[in-house]
Amino acid sequence: MKFPEGSFERTGREVIANPMALFECGVCWLVYDPTEGDSISQIPAGTAFVDLPEHWVCPGCEAARERFLLLDDAAD
Repeated sequence: MKFPEGSFERTGREVIANPMALFECGVCWLVYDPTEGDSISQIPAGTAFVDLPEHWVCPGCEAARERFLLLDDAAD
């Protein structure tokens, strides 16, 4: 999956991730795991980060999706 250039504060470049990649909030360090989803926002298990609704925010601190960072060990 491709994410547009500038989507992530740390990289400022295009990022490609597998659908089950883990993403970590750059504010509170909560990890979004697609195998678990997000019960607070009623996101079902199996939902990839790229498929989260545009209005989705971190369930830990309410940071925007753009504040999430791809965990290096989760990329293809």
